[in-house]
Amino acid sequence: MAAVSMATQFLGYFLGLLGLVGTLVATALPHWRHTAYFTSNLITATSYMKGLWMECVSHTTGIYQCEVHRSMLSLPQDLQVARALMVLSTTISTIATVISATGMKCTRCLHASRAKGALAVLGGLCFVSAGLFCLIAVAWTTNDIITDAYDPFSASGMKYEVGLCLYIGFASAIFSIFGGGVLCAACCDTTNGSPQKAPAPSTPQPPPQAYQAHEAHIINSHSSSQAAPSSSGYTVSDY
Repeated sequence: MAAVSMATQFLGYFLGLLGLVGTLVATALPHWRHTAYFTSNLITATSYMKGLWMECVSHTTGIYQCEVHRSMLSLPQDLQVARALMVLSTTISTIATVISATGMKCTRCLHASRAKGALAVLGGLCFVSAGLFCLIAVAWTTNDIITDAYDPFSASGMKYEVGLCLYIGFASAIFSIFGGGVLCAACCDTTNGSPQKAPAPSTPQPPPQAYQAHEAHIINSHSSSQAAPSSSGYTVSDY
């Protein structure tokens, strides 16, 4: 049973770690949006990409140019919120990896402490929170991209579509949420199903009445054995 619980904890931790790596990749890369052309007669030699931190242009000749966003206030509202949520998700996931590693049964940290299981549950909850933040960020950005793409009042011929980082973000959020849930469930089962320490067996005591009767019998036998010579002596001296 302990081996199964340990394996379940390790599975949840591994999924949460995958979610952290995916969140880092999605936050760093600029492939959140890339150009989409809705006209059939438009041929272009360049492709534009926009991310949380930079905008990039890719040419068919192999030239790849990127420019960092100079001001956060100049970004659209969805990118500002997405940047804040992704940074928050990455930070919480990093904290969750440390807390979960401390509370897991396969580690030696706090081995004799009762707070070890509680730390593992706390790490799992942090993984779930980080996954929710990441999911909100990518879902909000995806909704804005789709809404803008099918807006009939938009006069621009070049629009953006869903980039690769959004797919990575969705997968990372699922990994983090599922991994944190598995870690919490495994640690809760371990805490609730831990065997209670059995009390030390006490030596059986005889019933009080039988013990008193046995003691009284010994005392009476001892007194009668001492009284017999004195009684016989009293009878001889009397004669």
